[in-house]
Amino acid sequence: MKSDIKDIKLAPLGNQLINWAYLQMPVLDLIRKRFKKEQTLKGVTIACCLHVTSETANLMITLKEGGAKVFLCASNPLSTNDAVAASLVKDYEIPTFAIKGEDNKSYYSHLNAVLDEKPNLTMDDGADLVGLLHSKRTDLLKNVIGSSEETTTGVIRLRAMEKDKALKIPVLAVNDNLTKHLFDNRYGTGQSSIDGIIRATNILLAGKKFVVCGYGWCGRGVAMRAKGMGAQVIVTEVDPVKALEALMDGFLVMTLKQAIKQADVVLSTTGDKHVIDEEHLKAAKPGVILANAGHFDVEINKDALKKLAKKITRVRPMVEEYDLGTKKIYLLAEGRLVNLAAAEGHPASVMDMSFAGQAMGAEFVWKNKGKLKSRVYSLPAKLDAEIARLKLNSEGVKIDKLTKEQKKYLNSWTEGT
Repeated sequence: MKSDIKDIKLAPLGNQLINWAYLQMPVLDLIRKRFKKEQTLKGVTIACCLHVTSETANLMITLKEGGAKVFLCASNPLSTNDAVAASLVKDYEIPTFAIKGEDNKSYYSHLNAVLDEKPNLTMDDGADLVGLLHSKRTDLLKNVIGSSEETTTGVIRLRAMEKDKALKIPVLAVNDNLTKHLFDNRYGTGQSSIDGIIRATNILLAGKKFVVCGYGWCGRGVAMRAKGMGAQVIVTEVDPVKALEALMDGFLVMTLKQAIKQADVVLSTTGDKHVIDEEHLKAAKPGVILANAGHFDVEINKDALKKLAKKITRVRPMVEEYDLGTKKIYLLAEGRLVNLAAAEGHPASVMDMSFAGQAMGAEFVWKNKGKLKSRVYSLPAKLDAEIARLKLNSEGVKIDKLTKEQKKYLNSWTEGT
């Protein structure tokens, strides 16, 4: 079995981590049992480009038990758990191509390795597989019936492809699921990004001035958690409605050039390029800590930072000190997503819902092969609601149901005052 991992001897630890995460993933457990019984994905070859974590491992096992041939590579050079990768290969016989810290050449060789299996479905976290399929591996497009996308960043890329009429396959935007972005982005990113910052630096957040760039679901979550830990939170935005919402939620709102002059920590959560740019670096308060929660390492202008620096020193495993002569700036995790590079990513209970969406999304695309157009789709609301229902059931929570009278009233226009 072809694979490329760091060390197969790490498998026992990886298996422990996979099993521990599974205890916190009751929704995926229910889906896995159904998939296994029904062989929902029998005959499908799936190429997956995801963060290789214990939670992802449980999704891969679910897909395999549903009858699929599964091949996994990393969606980020710093997000792989090498022990988990080893266990997937040894204990579950799932070909895996991922090594934490892999260079750019290895990263793309791993992407190509899973595409070499001629997949029917692809599963992306950042749209790199879809990007390759539409550039250097176009010969494989005829085999692909669809894809699914996990991240905000990836969906942005895919919608741009659709707008330019460049998209040649249907793609399911799992990130658009309410059970994904309302919970994964807000509660998952909110907690895990701060976890990454603290693990990397060991700083106390209480009393610090913490700047959050962007007030989407990720930014909301980070701002909420930073405030809860005693930080003075400042939000920067380009959208007037989101900026107003941040203001009404009790946060200071200003431009980044204003905010960075007083910031102790700045975290970008936008999915856009050069959010923290050269002008901000020049204006930054001495000793500022910069971090990124977006999928790609483009939100902080690293080239500009390197150009300004007279000396670069690694002062902690995930902290680089850039000495600009007049001041020092600290960059976390090479500007890559801090929650997975410097910590463990989202808690398993959060990823339970996200990966339930991925599993049900794969089932949806497979069942509708040949029926979907080359565009970006959202998961049907009925399936999204089913994920929420399964989650509530797993927590022992019961909710009310509409009565016949209430249903009739909501569907009627004849009853007024």
